[in-house]
Amino acid sequence: MTRERFIALVEQEQEALRGFLLYLCCGNKEEADDLAQDALVKAYISSAGYQEKGRFRSWLFKIAHNTFLNHKAGCRTTENLDEARALVSNTSADASFAHQDLYLALRTLPPKERSAITLFYFNGYNIKEIAAITETSEDAVKKQLSRGRDKLKEKLKP
Repeated sequence: MTRERFIALVEQEQEALRGFLLYLCCGNKEEADDLAQDALVKAYISSAGYQEKGRFRSWLFKIAHNTFLNHKAGCRTTENLDEARALVSNTSADASFAHQDLYLALRTLPPKERSAITLFYFNGYNIKEIAAITETSEDAVKKQLSRGRDKLKEKLKP
């Protein structure tokens, strides 16, 4: 892939990538931007190996997802919304936004469940595509979605 082709494809997908990472980072814009930059650098470095068999977005999201998981490997999830609320800084992109409770609830999910929920509901991927992006089985994705939905329902009860 040429440098120009890579840049053109990234320009088309950059907004979706940032949105995906913003959800994974539970509204923390700085963290999402840092991960997006890391993912784009990794993608550029490995762009020679990209074969245009699949969608560029899926390939890029796979790299971003792995970057997110590597970043979160040493982090723990919170148990409840109050604990999540205490961790959210004033720099959160969603400090006064309508989705703050959702971001806080997402923060309580383990990273793999958060990824499955984000890819399915916010990015429109099907189970097969999510399995490819997250490098897990379709059954694992179904379980992650089910568990994640159940946990979100519980956390977001009025």
